[in-house]
Amino acid sequence: MGNIEGFLLGVLQGLTEFLPVSSSGHLVIFQDFFGVRQPGITFEVMVHFGTLLSVIWVFGADLLRVLTRAVKGRQERHFALMLLLGIIPTGLMGYLFSDVFKRFYESTLTTGFMLLITGGIIYTLCCLKPGKKGESTMGARDALFISVAQGLAIIPGISRSGSTITAAIWRGLDRETAVKFSFLVSVPVIFGATLLELKDMSAAGFVGLTPAVFWGTVAAFLAGVIAINFFIHLLKTGRFHYFAYYCWFAGSVTIILKVAGF
Repeated sequence: MGNIEGFLLGVLQGLTEFLPVSSSGHLVIFQDFFGVRQPGITFEVMVHFGTLLSVIWVFGADLLRVLTRAVKGRQERHFALMLLLGIIPTGLMGYLFSDVFKRFYESTLTTGFMLLITGGIIYTLCCLKPGKKGESTMGARDALFISVAQGLAIIPGISRSGSTITAAIWRGLDRETAVKFSFLVSVPVIFGATLLELKDMSAAGFVGLTPAVFWGTVAAFLAGVIAINFFIHLLKTGRFHYFAYYCWFAGSVTIILKVAGF
């Protein structure tokens, strides 16, 4: 894998990780139709690390505030507890139903239908107005509901960011809190996935740390930062549902091609 290819794959990972289009769904589709294969566990670990850094870069101040004031600050302590609750259902779903979720990765046709569902989920934001729940007023049911939505996004074609943001708005969170919770609760999820991959990387002897991997990591970080800020901009301006059209288009094309035998 060359440096340019590594950089472009990193850009793809960074963009699809945070834009509501399902990075795992795109991976399944690209592997099937274009014969693209993941270039190795080392690359996968490092680009995930790059996307993790992009979340920390954009929301670092909020993360630091919650961590440093969780003991004395009532609002921060409550929000920290909600984030902890938000990890549990996702983790349990990933652990208990891992074999079920893995089967979805074997069907590109199913991924196409899941993209249609993602489009439908995102489009509901046209009919919803953000609520008034903030960091100190969101409840345990809100956190658990959002976490279940995040767990379902393990299925390729279901967008994690799209599902969690929509779930947060459904539960009456204001835009700012919905965005913060959605992305901050993704930190332990991405970190956990990276650790699992790191174990495989360790078993392989940490081989493959090439310049292409470095540029892929940098690209994933930069693309992730851009994607998150673009995501927030569209949500604030009421144009977030535009991604629904893309998901419907991508899902429909995938289904048509698979039914046609491609």
